Amino acid sequence: MTRGARALVLCPDIRALRYDLDPAERLAEAEGLALAIGVVIAHSAVLPVRQMQPNTLFGSGQVENIGIWCAQHEAELVIVDGALTPIQQRNLEDRLKRKVIDRTGLILEIFGERAATAEGRLQVELAHLDYQQSRLVRSWTHLERQRGGFGFLGGPGETQIEADRRMIRQRMGRLRRELEQVRKTRALHRDRRGRAPWPVIALVGYTNAGKSTLFNRLTGAEVMAEDLLFATLDPTMRAIGLPGVEKAILSDTVGFISDLPTQLVAAFRATLEEVTAADVICHVRDMANPSHAAQKKEVLGVLADLDVVDAETGTSSIPILEVWNKCDLLGTDSLAELREAAEGQGAVILSAVTGEGVDSLGTELARLLTGGAREVSFLLPVSDGRRIAWLHAHGEVLGDDDGGEGEEGPLRRLTVRLGPKELGQFSSL
Repeated sequence: MTRGARALVLCPDIRALRYDLDPAERLAEAEGLALAIGVVIAHSAVLPVRQMQPNTLFGSGQVENIGIWCAQHEAELVIVDGALTPIQQRNLEDRLKRKVIDRTGLILEIFGERAATAEGRLQVELAHLDYQQSRLVRSWTHLERQRGGFGFLGGPGETQIEADRRMIRQRMGRLRRELEQVRKTRALHRDRRGRAPWPVIALVGYTNAGKSTLFNRLTGAEVMAEDLLFATLDPTMRAIGLPGVEKAILSDTVGFISDLPTQLVAAFRATLEEVTAADVICHVRDMANPSHAAQKKEVLGVLADLDVVDAETGTSSIPILEVWNKCDLLGTDSLAELREAAEGQGAVILSAVTGEGVDSLGTELARLLTGGAREVSFLLPVSDGRRIAWLHAHGEVLGDDDGGEGEEGPLRRLTVRLGPKELGQFSSL
């Protein structure tokens, strides 16, 4: 796809389907996706679809109107904010004489451009191949090729489409093996971090909610943060300090979006699994967006797919702190209402851009990370220097007293404040 190409953005409003966002909001999101890939929006429209047409999705009159709009606005590309079957995509391209892509294809284009690491590129390529193999349709009979042979063994051989499908399957098999190795490596890293005393905080949220801006504010990093959908793709981890917590690991994850292609959910599962190993999840929400309630529903849906949130009860196995971002964009009355609502829900209101409320977030995170800590006394032999040193390094030692004599010699009684995670680690030493 050429950057700077003029595009027509269409949002089908299909009567038979139920949407969390209204048509105008879905069209605005589609325009945001188009801008994220660098195209110029020549024209955009919501098209009501009473009955989906199996060959083109839209009715014949609507297809004619789309062709007229393309000519009027000199559009080279047509973006349909919905799922197109391979046949529908091909027929629309034949009728309009222009390149047509659907929502999945558009998001894959964005991910393909933004993937910066080897892992990200592997994940995007696997998702793209999974999508592409369903787009191979018999459009060109001249691509058949002959297979050599003698006598009755001659004749039509493997078609180009069959060869392409076979090559795609082989490549996907290699990518899945490489991603499985990535998954194992990530699991080793998580296990290593699990043995360390540092808690992990994962930032999650709808795309463009301000996660990367908040990440930069908390860590002093320079992760790409722009007013674009999917401004960052590859996960980033940095160390931060919190009140009463010497060190914590903050993880910035890929943004979620409504109707995220199933290929991408599968391909990025290895990355999203970082969320499942977090001690606290920060759900960053754009409260200046009128659709923030629907966006929250989409994020919780992805967390449910990862088995972090129970889909039926909405409860989570990991503490989730809601961070209500972009308060600087709200009026005085709206902000007052938001503050009242936040008190009842235990949310933190802040602006990642101005820094307002960020200190409150740090205090709340520290409270969640240390809230489960309790005082424990251990009677250890003085000769057990390894475990004594571990307690001093990983906990808050409140007392270190003479413990008398034991079978192994002199004893020390250590009173230490430990969290559940550290207590479990010490028990396994």
